[in-house]
Amino acid sequence: MGNVYGIDIGTSNFKMCSQDKILNEKNMIAIANGRELLAFGDDAYDMYEKAPENISVSYPVKFGVIADIENMQTLLMSFYNKINDNKKLTGNIDFYVAVPTDVTEVEKRAFYELVVDSKVKAKNIYIVDKPVADAIGAGLDVTKSKGIMIVNVGAETTEISVLSLGGIVISKSIKIGGNKLDEVIISAIRKAYNLVIGTKTAEGIKKEIGSAVKTDESFAQGFGRNVLSGLPVSVDISSDVVYQAIVDPLHAIMDAIKMILERTPPELAADIIKNGIYVSGGTSQIGNMEKFITQETNLKVNIVENPSESVVRGLMGVVSNPDFAGVAYTPQDRIYD
Repeated sequence: MGNVYGIDIGTSNFKMCSQDKILNEKNMIAIANGRELLAFGDDAYDMYEKAPENISVSYPVKFGVIADIENMQTLLMSFYNKINDNKKLTGNIDFYVAVPTDVTEVEKRAFYELVVDSKVKAKNIYIVDKPVADAIGAGLDVTKSKGIMIVNVGAETTEISVLSLGGIVISKSIKIGGNKLDEVIISAIRKAYNLVIGTKTAEGIKKEIGSAVKTDESFAQGFGRNVLSGLPVSVDISSDVVYQAIVDPLHAIMDAIKMILERTPPELAADIIKNGIYVSGGTSQIGNMEKFITQETNLKVNIVENPSESVVRGLMGVVSNPDFAGVAYTPQDRIYD
């Protein structure tokens, strides 16, 4: 496969793969004194919500699109060096970049130009629509005239798509994902326990006791500051409080899934009824997500194996399987003249 790289630039995580190696780290950068790269990826995430004023720790991607191109280029180069163990590579280097579908042409173009304008000397840069790569990463053959429904629940967006014959028949993206769940958990815990917690703590609680359906009550320890005394305290957080907080955003995701199902052509809908809905993205790992979607739609639900990496695995699938060659394209082909 030579020097071929697949890149999935998510809001929360940056995934890059080359041959059998996958790098999956937080899409985060720490800059000291406005110019000096202090840390990136998981190391920068460790500093998040803990850094002094002279250190800026941020995500360069917002709602699935690149918001800070300069920092994103620094990150791309840093991750590229890391996956290659800082070895200098020569020869032809090809990149396959996954792009979200439900964004403007300018926002799509930004993903392409990020690689074009970077210090990595790329020979060819190909674009693959994210839902198509996602389905390939889930082990599905997207080239057949068969309806595939894939729901990617990410950090800030949920992308719902129906695919057939290697393309997207219908797609919708909504600005609700794991970060929104963290926000509502923070708000609910403040209200129920007079406790102010950070987003990392909220994410930990969500992973530990969060559930998309009502379950027997369990507890997780939450550390934060008491609103009344101003002192740091530890409180046992109830799973019922967490469930009540996240149920509304989850129903908003469900409404979008139902809307896409209603707009799906009948022949493709028949395939979806037969094979079920495929669910990927890091947030799909929340407890009982499968059960929740099945209850609401009466359809079988398949949570993709290792769901946060299915897109980047799909990009490698495009490279290694000639049958999928047609799903990759250059921006000149489709995005802009």
